[in-house]
Amino acid sequence: MNYIDPHIHMVSRTTDDYKRMALAGCVLVSEPAFWAGFDRSGVEGFRDYFRQLTEFEKGRAGQYGIAHQTWLCINAKEAENVELSREVIAMIPEFLDRPGVLGIGEIGLNKNTRNEATVFQEHLELAARTDELILVHTPHLADKYQGTRMILDMIRAHPRIKPERVCIDHVEEHTIRLALDAGHWVGMTLYPITKCSPQRASDMIEMYGTERILANSAGDWGHSDPLAVPELIFEMRSRGHAEADIRKVVYENPLAFFSGCRRFRFTPRDLVVSAG
Repeated sequence: MNYIDPHIHMVSRTTDDYKRMALAGCVLVSEPAFWAGFDRSGVEGFRDYFRQLTEFEKGRAGQYGIAHQTWLCINAKEAENVELSREVIAMIPEFLDRPGVLGIGEIGLNKNTRNEATVFQEHLELAARTDELILVHTPHLADKYQGTRMILDMIRAHPRIKPERVCIDHVEEHTIRLALDAGHWVGMTLYPITKCSPQRASDMIEMYGTERILANSAGDWGHSDPLAVPELIFEMRSRGHAEADIRKVVYENPLAFFSGCRRFRFTPRDLVVSAG
């Protein structure tokens, strides 16, 4: 079955991972801007990073028949530096009209601080002004429920943000209903240790259905699995889920959400595969 990974950080993965993903049926990835494992020192570091996302990574993915899309932002882990965050936000419009850019993300909260909330709201304002899709990072572990409530309240308070143009990522059992009831898309992140397992994700699908639900690996430089979405496909098949329902979660729903971006174009025959 062809699938899409709507949240994976391929700049931190090897080229061999692209090959393994292609062999497993991956046809498209979406790569949000994220923390590099250390705080960057200035806006030029982000400019180079955005060039890597919008230029280099697209070619690396295309060698294996995988389309590459991206999102742009300064991640919540670096949002404590409000001055730098504002410089990055001011620079983002330089890249927004490039092919393959889906919108603003992954923005959100990390430790639910005042500075993080300020930078989140300024990202929201940029997305509203430029009519972009939004991908939202929700905090980890003990901070997740409070942070998700804060995020939903800030989005709700913004008069120009349409709920259906926002995906709330990293939902778990105690936050998925909050985001769905607010009218947003949701992402279930399949991590080997934290966030959500394929078994828990399947449980949530059985509880809430398949509407507006995505599944991703969020694979990065930490302990993560770039083949996590195929693991979910396997788990859902083992439980007897219909192939149409599985395809909806891992293929049709990401396409439906991404189609809200005016630049988004994708058909499998558009992919150019080169040797290497």
